[in-house]
Amino acid sequence: MNEFAIVVVLGFFLLILASKALRIIRPYEKGVVETLGKYSAPPRQPGLTFIIPFFQIIIKVDTREQVIDVPPQEVITRDNAAVTVDAVIYFRVTDPVRVIYNIVNFQYAAVKLAQTNLRNIVGEMELDQTLSSREKINSQLRQTLDEATDEWGVKVVRVEIQKIEPPTDITNAMSKQMKAEREKRAAILESEGFKQSAILKAEGERESQILRAEGERQSAIVRAEGQAQAVRTLAEAEKFRIETVFNAIHAGNPDPGLIAIRSLEALEKVADGKATKIFLPTEAAAALSSLGAIAELFQSNGKGQSGHAQTHPKP
Repeated sequence: MNEFAIVVVLGFFLLILASKALRIIRPYEKGVVETLGKYSAPPRQPGLTFIIPFFQIIIKVDTREQVIDVPPQEVITRDNAAVTVDAVIYFRVTDPVRVIYNIVNFQYAAVKLAQTNLRNIVGEMELDQTLSSREKINSQLRQTLDEATDEWGVKVVRVEIQKIEPPTDITNAMSKQMKAEREKRAAILESEGFKQSAILKAEGERESQILRAEGERQSAIVRAEGQAQAVRTLAEAEKFRIETVFNAIHAGNPDPGLIAIRSLEALEKVADGKATKIFLPTEAAAALSSLGAIAELFQSNGKGQSGHAQTHPKP
């Protein structure tokens, strides 16, 4: 019975020793081993590792990227404006030995270092420059922190300014300025729109006048061509008429009636003028005499028939 108890005690003691001696390091961790208070190089890599219980201890260091929140603080700009600035710092451990032995509390030190450098960087800028230069502030602060923390075995990946809040009165003034600027832009755009509208309207009227003038010109050309064609047609008809009369006169046996009629037509045209005296050619006079004789013959025939009717009444 005593032997069994001894075995149980020894087994329990060995189990405790095994739990102290065997350690598991996660993939994102590195282990720093100290033997009797002295650093034992190199750092242990992820996986199962063995240490001597009661003589060695292991310190696990997280090498993942981590975030530090810098509390808001008031900063005075170069033009004496008080602004509230806060930021966040993203970092990761590159050397687990130095981050343990070169700095007591890295996160606290990083926060104080960031606050100090924020005051220095923002204090060298004016308010308007501060509000519009976040990328510049981020870059300068990251570079400064990275140089300072390199000795601690830490890499500052990036720094982001979360907000920059000016005082309330400055915010109201900026809001009024922004409103005035937007109203100015709206007025400029409206006037530009009126200008473009007037230009387009003037161009449209000019094009309309050009098209109207072109239409009138084409219409005048068509009318002129029509009148010219009518004049040509009348001239050809007159030419045909004159040639017909000329051929009839020179044919050898001219028709006295035709000559008289053509002479009267010519007389009608001559009478259209303003002359008070008209000289008739011999042919025209002869034609008129012939027409007069013909007229008297018709009149005498008519009287003879009427007298004959009176001497021979109906039975």
